[in-house]
Amino acid sequence: MDATDRFTGFVRSARDSGRLVVQPRMGFGELHRMRAGLRAVRDADATTVGTVTLDSYTRCHDDAAARRALREHPGDLNGFPLLAHGVPAVRSLLQEVSSPDFPVQVRHGTPRPLRLFRAMAEAGADATEGGPVSYCLPYGRVPLARAVQEWSAGCELLAAQPVPPHMETFGGCMLGQLCPPSLLVALSVLEAMFFQRHGLRGISLSYAQQIHAGQDLEALAALRRLADERLSGSAHHIVLYTFMGVFPRTELGSRRLLAASARLAARGGADRLVVKTPAEAHRIPTVEENVAALEYAGSVAADEAADEAEGADGGPPATASGLYEEARTLVDAALETGGTLGECLVAAFARGVLDVPYCLHPDNANRSRATIDARSMLVWSRAGAMPVTPTRTAAAARVTARQLTELLTFNSRRFDGSDGLDRCDRFDRSDRYERQRPLRSAS
Repeated sequence: MDATDRFTGFVRSARDSGRLVVQPRMGFGELHRMRAGLRAVRDADATTVGTVTLDSYTRCHDDAAARRALREHPGDLNGFPLLAHGVPAVRSLLQEVSSPDFPVQVRHGTPRPLRLFRAMAEAGADATEGGPVSYCLPYGRVPLARAVQEWSAGCELLAAQPVPPHMETFGGCMLGQLCPPSLLVALSVLEAMFFQRHGLRGISLSYAQQIHAGQDLEALAALRRLADERLSGSAHHIVLYTFMGVFPRTELGSRRLLAASARLAARGGADRLVVKTPAEAHRIPTVEENVAALEYAGSVAADEAADEAEGADGGPPATASGLYEEARTLVDAALETGGTLGECLVAAFARGVLDVPYCLHPDNANRSRATIDARSMLVWSRAGAMPVTPTRTAAAARVTARQLTELLTFNSRRFDGSDGLDRCDRFDRSDRYERQRPLRSAS
């Protein structure tokens, strides 16, 4: 096996010490602001890794627009223009701020990552993330086969480095919401297997918090079990994302949702948590707001881990809906299409064996549908050609535009309280954290 990269080693060390690693999603246009943000995250009162999130122009390969924005109004960029700054400047930034105790991940969001991966390798980035499916279907119209081809070349380029960087799947976060957990688990595992087949060894598997704590606990257990079964020889860990869909609009609702994700990470055995802030529903958060969210999530997770060690009531148990079996069936059905893993992914989507609900990409069948049942669980309402079984009550119902809006705002209404917080269980409400550890206001 290759030498362990710094990112993999840091998360493993934190896990061995019983600490959850927390991470922001942060990127700024100017070098000095990016440097200040990384330093603030490094110095936060939590176990942190750094993030450099790229801007939209760079993600879309519009280099001229990125250079112009950096020259004329850098404060308006919605992320860090890595290519516009140039490799020497980025390498200097990372050498100054990162270390074995503070590795940095570069987040990019493009289905065509080869140029960016080359620049990241030359600049010395510790980690990056994404996937041939998860950074293709939701983000544009690049054909899936082309994305697979670029990701294959990109992973092999990174794997050829003296110490290959860590790679994280984004398949467990597909579309952010309304994708049933079994498909999220299956996509995360398939992308991790894709990375491993192309030579990468330090791998993490993502899963995004959904709407039902017990169902999310079952999903995290299924993800870990499948990863252990299918990724032998890799150093892998589980990363949870705070809910990525329509976010609560109130600070109180945001705190409740963030606390619920931290508790889920602790109870579900995740090694790393990527957080959001109360600013998410309104604008890009400041450095101070990111640090406050990191410290809050870290403290909630530590309290939850202590409670669990003492045998305290941890809220609802994991459901037992057969989620592992369904995810394993989806993985096997994709692999049975034959060929390389990349060819399997392309064929599986072409045949509708994998089918992301509500995803409009031309290479997605878009015949499946999901809904929220009477138990507040995310379930299949239409299977399309996938080997999954819709719930009997949901199968007959067609989702109207108004109902889709209600589904999309389920969590925001619930955590903001307008839909009745009495419907939230103890796991989700986290009222005691509001009393004991108020989220520090950003200055």
